[in-house]
Amino acid sequence: MIRTAEPGPGQRVTDFHQHWQQLNDWLVKYQTFWRPVPFMEPEPAWCHQYPELAGWLDHLADDDCDYLADHLAEFAQNAAIFVPELKLYRELVDLPVLALESEAHQATLPETHAVDMPGRKRLQAGAFAAAVLPSTGPVLDWCCGKGHLARTLTGQGAEPVLGFEWDPELVADGNRLADRYGDPVRLQHQDVMAKNVQWPGRACQGVALHACGDLHRQLLQVGSAAQAPRLSLSPCCYQRTEARSYQPLSQRASACGRSLILDRSELKLAVQETVTAPARVRKQTARISAWRLGFDALQRHLRGTDDYLPVPSHPTRLNNGDFEQFCRWAAQKKKLDLPAALDWQHWLNKGERRLQQVRRHELLRHLFRRPLELVLVLDYGMFLEEQGYEVRLGTFCERSLTPRNLLLDAVRVAS
Repeated sequence: MIRTAEPGPGQRVTDFHQHWQQLNDWLVKYQTFWRPVPFMEPEPAWCHQYPELAGWLDHLADDDCDYLADHLAEFAQNAAIFVPELKLYRELVDLPVLALESEAHQATLPETHAVDMPGRKRLQAGAFAAAVLPSTGPVLDWCCGKGHLARTLTGQGAEPVLGFEWDPELVADGNRLADRYGDPVRLQHQDVMAKNVQWPGRACQGVALHACGDLHRQLLQVGSAAQAPRLSLSPCCYQRTEARSYQPLSQRASACGRSLILDRSELKLAVQETVTAPARVRKQTARISAWRLGFDALQRHLRGTDDYLPVPSHPTRLNNGDFEQFCRWAAQKKKLDLPAALDWQHWLNKGERRLQQVRRHELLRHLFRRPLELVLVLDYGMFLEEQGYEVRLGTFCERSLTPRNLLLDAVRVAS
């Protein structure tokens, strides 16, 4: 795979296209691993197609499962014993680092000025700002919230900065913060999805930190149509789209006869990774998951059909209850009659065993999260190249700060 080794702009069409094609073909070939949802399918087809892999996963110790979930490149090497092409994972997801930790620290807004700004968001904005330096002249912060990124960028030489935000309360709060600290930032109430949204001048570059789905795709289309000199964005929540399935932006991806077709649930897989939750939250999540899987086993038995039955979100009061209470609530919601006598412990045991299986099957499925995200972002990169930009793609921070750490940085080529 060819890619730019240095973080400066200049990645060419062939680099993005080759990388995209390799990822697309790999994902198509092994879609049997990532399309089935482990929570819904106890025995997906790959278990029979690759019985040795299924057996190895089933016998993984809990500690090994936890470790490999945080070291997917190592997991891919181990799984490649059974499916050799899984060893391509490391090469497929390898990207340059666009900002050094020391640079990110220098660009981060001081804590004394970071009012109403969560610590993690403050560090993310600093790392993003460092990755797009130098950033001078007028800037548009797309879907800016309270303008945390906007205020961070002004500390690095960008001014003035205009922010578009649809929530008027966030606009008011952000403008008060900018006035308080004398930042050359002005937030404006704006629905960026409106058909009449106007780019604020051809000299204005656009930035977006974690704009979701259609919001960041709108930035790419509106900004490039306005011939903005630079577009820098970290995408997020690809599944938040009006379209039923993903529609490629680039001509190259659109013209590919074997291009992936991804629905919203599959797009969501790309962003399922989260920073580790506290132990208490993990324990409660596992407990509720075992209940849901136990009820799933019970409903399959009672209905005489081996099909998953979706159950809505439960009221929080049930968190302090027990398995039987949960099942009675779920049965009522699904209009399912329960027998007078049930061995609740038997079905709870089934749920706990299924949870162990789900964790191991998800380990394999999660190997494909980053490749799925990258095939989407590379499509964005190809689109921007087709619009006359030189584009670089890399990471702006460690995944421990945010798993959504990809950054596309596109500079318009002078005509």
